[in-house]
Amino acid sequence: MFSCRSCVLLIIMAANFIDYVKIYCRSGKGGAGCMHLHRAKYLPKGGPDGGDGGKGGSVILRGNRNLWTLLHLKYQKHIMATDGGKGGQSRSFGKDGEDKIIEVPCGTVVYDGETGEFICEVKEHDERVVLLKGGRGGLGNWHFRTSTNQAPRYAQPGEPAQERTVIMQLKVLADVGLVGFPNAGKSTLLSVVSAAKPEIADYPFTTLTPQLGIVSYRDGRSFCMADIPGIIEGASEGKGLGLRFLRHIERNAVLLFMVPATSEDIIKEYKILLHELEQYNPELLTKARILAVTKIDAIDTKELKKLQASKKLQKLELPLVFISSVAGMGIDELKDVLWEELNKEQNQVIEISHAPIDVTVVERENDQMVNDQMVNEETIYLNEVEEEWDLDKYKGIGWDE
Repeated sequence: MFSCRSCVLLIIMAANFIDYVKIYCRSGKGGAGCMHLHRAKYLPKGGPDGGDGGKGGSVILRGNRNLWTLLHLKYQKHIMATDGGKGGQSRSFGKDGEDKIIEVPCGTVVYDGETGEFICEVKEHDERVVLLKGGRGGLGNWHFRTSTNQAPRYAQPGEPAQERTVIMQLKVLADVGLVGFPNAGKSTLLSVVSAAKPEIADYPFTTLTPQLGIVSYRDGRSFCMADIPGIIEGASEGKGLGLRFLRHIERNAVLLFMVPATSEDIIKEYKILLHELEQYNPELLTKARILAVTKIDAIDTKELKKLQASKKLQKLELPLVFISSVAGMGIDELKDVLWEELNKEQNQVIEISHAPIDVTVVERENDQMVNDQMVNEETIYLNEVEEEWDLDKYKGIGWDE
């Protein structure tokens, strides 16, 4: 039985995974150059000495491996760098504007907030990408002196600021991505092979946000595994949780398809999953694929041997593994197959071309997720709190009169 505090904690943990933000960014404009003529007691015609304006601050993205979500940017709707200072007399330069550095998790992809066009991505720790460049400072009138114009009375203005509304999406970096229908055993496998603690239950869509785990292998070696919410037939049309979280397996080197041994048609379910991935991004089909038949502890030995000898499964020409996460059957064999695939040369380089996104669809999905979280919070607070309330201690203080 969960207490009120436990229920609220689960809500906060689920709501803290933010993989989409839309923010307005503006760089700093350049400072204006100074128009000034030098004046001194014993120098009546000192000539021009106006200084240059300062450079405007830039908006810069910097990768940070210690971040795993865009939560810190959720409520920062406007990010603006400072403007450059104006030039001064005696050829004094204006102060440069301060750059605005935005820390983002590795794997963040940036799109134009109006057109959906791909702008840039940040993949490495401490990698810097200039999102909006600050304006250059204007030149002072000292630069415009000539033999025929020895006292120019004009200076150059600074460059204007750049502004843009951008959409940032997080695509989690992992070596292996788990793909399967709801209740295929993805979260159970992740909890067995790693120290991750995903929520596990006997109802569909237990996993609502991507989960990461580090899988230990022999001789101190390891690799990263990502579990995403389950996919159902028609997900590309918005059914279930849709394809919102499939972006998190775009960078995976290997895709592990998981189908329970108790399914009526294992090959049919595998092809449905493959079709949904193709609808999202055809390039996902070029990745290495492994098929894991899960929950083999739920069938008898005769049925298991029949599956292992199935010629239809062998015709798929995929590495095939039979496992049971609960019973620990086939887990070591699965790790061996995954490690072998990860170390193949063709799986070392992971390049995905980022196609333009449909801004209206992305915003609608994000709004729906926010609304669902609000509904869940209200439901838990009003209806699902299993706690005994002692109302007698509140009597006599005015509220019950």
